[in-house]
Amino acid sequence: MNDETFWNMIESCRRQTQDPDERLAWLHGQLAPQPELAVQFQICLDHVLTPTFTWDLWAAADRILGWCSDDSFFYFRLWLVGLGRDMFEQVVRDPDALAEAPEVRCLAGRSPRSWEDDEWPEWEELDYIAGRAFEDATGKAHDEFHAAIDAQNTDDPEPQNPAGEQWDANREAEANLRLPRLVALFPVAEAT
Repeated sequence: MNDETFWNMIESCRRQTQDPDERLAWLHGQLAPQPELAVQFQICLDHVLTPTFTWDLWAAADRILGWCSDDSFFYFRLWLVGLGRDMFEQVVRDPDALAEAPEVRCLAGRSPRSWEDDEWPEWEELDYIAGRAFEDATGKAHDEFHAAIDAQNTDDPEPQNPAGEQWDANREAEANLRLPRLVALFPVAEAT
């Protein structure tokens, strides 16, 4: 599977439904009949995520979420894939472009406590769907899925550390320079 095929699947999934669980079911239905396709999908997903592992994007996620752990940043990056190729590529070039995404704009001005489950900017389950499809199709254990990935002689494309320079999205002066549109949508609450 190449990037084009991967993104075509993601776009087809998006056309089916906006519900994340229904999207996963659709993807499962596409991948389960072809275990080798499930392996290729996971390899491609890992590859596609690589340019999103940056401090600037992490700061954007921090700004939107209010705080973002390493796990929640990974789930945020998976969610970004679910926004589709155009938005994904815009955000890779400029994380502040997230301010234009309707899925982000609808969260602005609201406490994360009020966000519905399907509104949260995370899609952890996307990282598991290919493995589940493979297991369901082959009856093999999860370890066999990873062995099939390893057999493709692919290295983990994820660098050890995010690219760029780490900075604090809650420092207003710097955030206003780097993420002005997100700062306008997600101001830091004043301590009282």
